[in-house]
Amino acid sequence: MNFFQGEILAIDKPYRISSFGALAHVRYLLSRKLGRKIKIGHAGTLDPLATGILILCTGKATKKIESLQYHTKEYVAGLQLGATTASYDKEHTVNYTYPTHHITRELVLQTIQQFIGDIQQVPPTYSAVKVGGERSYALRRAGEEVKLQPKTVHIEEIELLDFDPTTMQMTIRVVCGKGTYIRSLARDLGRALGSGAFLTSLRRTRVGKVTIQDCVNYDHFAEWLDTIEIDFENN
Repeated sequence: MNFFQGEILAIDKPYRISSFGALAHVRYLLSRKLGRKIKIGHAGTLDPLATGILILCTGKATKKIESLQYHTKEYVAGLQLGATTASYDKEHTVNYTYPTHHITRELVLQTIQQFIGDIQQVPPTYSAVKVGGERSYALRRAGEEVKLQPKTVHIEEIELLDFDPTTMQMTIRVVCGKGTYIRSLARDLGRALGSGAFLTSLRRTRVGKVTIQDCVNYDHFAEWLDTIEIDFENN
């Protein structure tokens, strides 16, 4: 492998590590192994509370980042019905609770169908979306109100994997296009069910043809580097 000429690889990002933090860790290990600094970027941010596939591009392959971001992605998401949080996930505590007595498996199966196809979605205000040059999450954390505009996103598939009527927890598999926020989908699904919802877990399981099985283990990246043949030429 020649990381200077450009390589595309995937790591399985752990829980509670930002995409930038994961990238910085890999860049440090790569630079140490190569004996010089290496250019590296990622193709599609994952929230710190999400796990799964993070595509990394090195050297000249960083030019492919934009095109890679358009690849279809698959997620497996856990949702808690009957409550919401400010960030639509577990980053914040519950701010409102809602009735759930009317929610059945049949209602969930019926409701998720309306989110398939091209839909209008408002991104979470706790996100990296820029507002007047500032990140939306930074404005929110500074106590400012933020209003984001809806945008068109494409959802190819939604499958209900599990539903527990006792705890009102559910698991869905989502196949979607660029720019889709699964946190916003959870928010909107909760509203469509006449209740509320937020993400309890999120795992990106596929990007294009890349699956979890294709990923390098984040905690053993240094050991993986020792197992591959590396071309140190920088041409």
